[in-house]
Amino acid sequence: MSAARVLASSLVSSLRRYQRRVSLWLLLIAAPIAARYMIPMGPDAEGVRIIIGRQLPEMTSGFLGVSLGIVVSTLLLPVAWLYLRANTTRRQPWQVEEVTAASRVAIALGRFAADAVVLLAMLVVLTLSGFFLGWLVIPSGGLNVAEITFSLWVVAAPALLGLAALRTFFDARPLMRGAWGDVVFLVLWMTSIVLPAVAMGAERTFATNMLDFTGFASPLLVGAPAGTDSFVIGGGEVTPGRVQLDVFAGLLSPGYLGSRLAWVGIAVGLAVLAGLLHAPHRARRKAALGGRFSRLFGRPPGRVVVNAPPARFSVAGPVGLVFAEMRLIGSGWAFPLLAVIAAGVSAVLPDFRHGGSAAGLLVLAFALSAHAGRSEARPFVSLTKLAVHEPMLRRAAFIVGGIIWSVLLGLPAILHHPALEVLTIASVTGAVAGLAAIGLSALTGSAVAARLVLLAAWYVYLSS
Repeated sequence: MSAARVLASSLVSSLRRYQRRVSLWLLLIAAPIAARYMIPMGPDAEGVRIIIGRQLPEMTSGFLGVSLGIVVSTLLLPVAWLYLRANTTRRQPWQVEEVTAASRVAIALGRFAADAVVLLAMLVVLTLSGFFLGWLVIPSGGLNVAEITFSLWVVAAPALLGLAALRTFFDARPLMRGAWGDVVFLVLWMTSIVLPAVAMGAERTFATNMLDFTGFASPLLVGAPAGTDSFVIGGGEVTPGRVQLDVFAGLLSPGYLGSRLAWVGIAVGLAVLAGLLHAPHRARRKAALGGRFSRLFGRPPGRVVVNAPPARFSVAGPVGLVFAEMRLIGSGWAFPLLAVIAAGVSAVLPDFRHGGSAAGLLVLAFALSAHAGRSEARPFVSLTKLAVHEPMLRRAAFIVGGIIWSVLLGLPAILHHPALEVLTIASVTGAVAGLAAIGLSALTGSAVAARLVLLAAWYVYLSS
């Protein structure tokens, strides 16, 4: 089979899997709804504000498109990453594909193209929503759909293509297919927002714009009035008046369009590299080794008593369920080591809020999301509906288990903090983390959403 046919087959099969899931249509419907809340309708209205020199820019077609593009390329990238990593294409038939002679580069490009089509389709719907939003907020006679489209796509499209390429590359490497991939993405996302600020005072050239993956620096800096070199994305104090912002001076500044095209090329190259560096999945040998050791050091199971009476109801059943959830949350070779380190931080550092509590929350972010993803997998949930304890009781036991683990990790802080303060902070953080983990995993059927949200929440918790 030629590489072109393999690419087309990979693209079509991925798009069909997207099409069969309701999550795709929810994503497309969410775009026009989100557009209404992205841009504030007035000085006191809610929305993501872009403030230049403590003033809101004058609303024009170009600025409306840039504003929507900046919100997508900065604040909404984690949501798009969560969708790509948690949707129906996260599981691939690698048992069949990896024993065929098909080109791994073609397969990777097909999957990258499918992700890109889905994300760009969302951008198309957002563009149409921007036309209607512009009709509402732009003064009469100032609406220009071509300016909205151009400014929105130049800023947002390269970032979305880069996100799709990063997902394809991470799926090709075993270490990045799980939790480590989400951690690396979170670091890269925060770096992409901070890095343009490092070169804010430098001349806007191709090299400078290449540091701006999200594409927001030049449109806000070059077109601002002389002497204005500060901007805020998200919110802040606003003084009366409007500032004139020439966004096309930034979009057409030297090196900007070239840098956006370069990022598109890098995205395609990263997808090709994913195919070249693809590492096959390998079956785990843990079960085989465990069987040998069990035969050497364990006793064979007892014989089955076929006429044994059924087990009676136990009052301690819910308590045992909580301990079972705690054991599953703390499973794995890394958790005991990390738990000891977090407890040591609680005992040593005098600031429990930013020391032991943050360390314990980081450990639980991985442990809670991992177990929640396993227990909320769709086939497993269907199976547990037949158990003695219904799924909601198991989820409640999961939250209680998370609270107990959080308290245990922070308990050494009682040496230098009031016991009530330590128990309150540890209980609240454990309850919130447990509720977020089990809730998001129940909604998505995987651990990706819970892990990404908990890691972002941990960073906010540590920094606040």
